[in-house]
Amino acid sequence: MSEPILFYFDFTSPYSYIVSEKIDALAEARGRQVRWRPILLGAVFKALGTVSLVKQPDKAGYSLRDFLRSARFHGLPYVHPADFPVSTVAPARAYYWLHGRDCALARRFAHGVFRAAFVDGRDISTAATTLDVAVAAGADRADIEAGMNDPAIKDRLRAETDAALAAGVFGAPWLVVDGEPFWGADRLPQVEHWLRTGGF
Repeated sequence: MSEPILFYFDFTSPYSYIVSEKIDALAEARGRQVRWRPILLGAVFKALGTVSLVKQPDKAGYSLRDFLRSARFHGLPYVHPADFPVSTVAPARAYYWLHGRDCALARRFAHGVFRAAFVDGRDISTAATTLDVAVAAGADRADIEAGMNDPAIKDRLRAETDAALAAGVFGAPWLVVDGEPFWGADRLPQVEHWLRTGGF
């Protein structure tokens, strides 16, 4: 089997939400697996001296319009969060703790976080929401709460974000297929074509 696809994302990224709903099926159709890697875009932007699209006055209005249009294009529900963007330290740490114990549970949790944010309009920055989503996915509340505060998990999230930066990641979603990077949900057709043809 060919190498897994790497999927770097931030839970507060609308375009990452779109990719999260599509990438596993797209990969499976071509006999691939996907490695999900949450990172902290805020830390990436700080390291690179950049800011998110919505914090750029000349791009903010267009960005919101494109979030909504892109979700419609992909047939996905979308509710823009009242507070946006938000810190995703809590769900990202929870993901890595879960991933170290049950990959399938971690994947269910990740989908739950994205849908909590962009379908239900919930505040995913809070530990309370993170715990609720984790429990709904099948995790034990006390275990996940302890895991989120584990120093090793805190270090893991920092290390994953640093590794993403070292790999050239400057935004999310960021997909790597056979060593080829693709940035943005609008690159999904290119990813599909790459997987189907073996590269171009």
